[in-house]
Amino acid sequence: MTEIIYILTNEAMPGYVKIGKTSTSLEQRIRELSGSTSVPLPFTCFYACTVKDSNFVEHQLHDAFDNNRINPRREFFKIEPERVVSALKLAEIENITPKKDFVDTQEDQKALNEARADIRAKFNFKMANIPVGAEIVFSRDENIKAKVVDNKSIEFNSEVTSLSESAQHILGYAYRPQGPAYWMYEGETLDERRRRLESEE
Repeated sequence: MTEIIYILTNEAMPGYVKIGKTSTSLEQRIRELSGSTSVPLPFTCFYACTVKDSNFVEHQLHDAFDNNRINPRREFFKIEPERVVSALKLAEIENITPKKDFVDTQEDQKALNEARADIRAKFNFKMANIPVGAEIVFSRDENIKAKVVDNKSIEFNSEVTSLSESAQHILGYAYRPQGPAYWMYEGETLDERRRRLESEE
């Protein structure tokens, strides 16, 4: 039996992740959660992997991040998803993160794309207090590096590009992900750093 742990995000709930498990189809589970009329946008799988004992791993993750849990009866946590990925990798057998969205309608896909574009447009390096010329590293492989060239762009593989476009290239996704969630500076994801600085103002 395939046992899967997943980390889901939702563009309508920035800053929150859902940590759960399934022993059936990951796609089916995501579609079930996204199909509810109580959520304005479909869920996106930030990370998923197979594990030996999903009950144990899920319990350990929920316990480890209990201080970040919003409601003890719900599987939602206010935490950067890469923090959960780092812990989950300790139990991972195989990374099975899907490289595409699981949506039921064109309307859902359009709404999801528009929400992502809006979030991407909001980030800039100045708001995160990161200077031009600074080196950033990719969260899942710190050997992958880029340099900040202006308020919105980076130099990656000798080309000027965006955080999201470079993350899409590295991950091989069909869609353009939220770049600030995957690039790091001084030990924080860019998204995490931005949120921290905003909370300190």
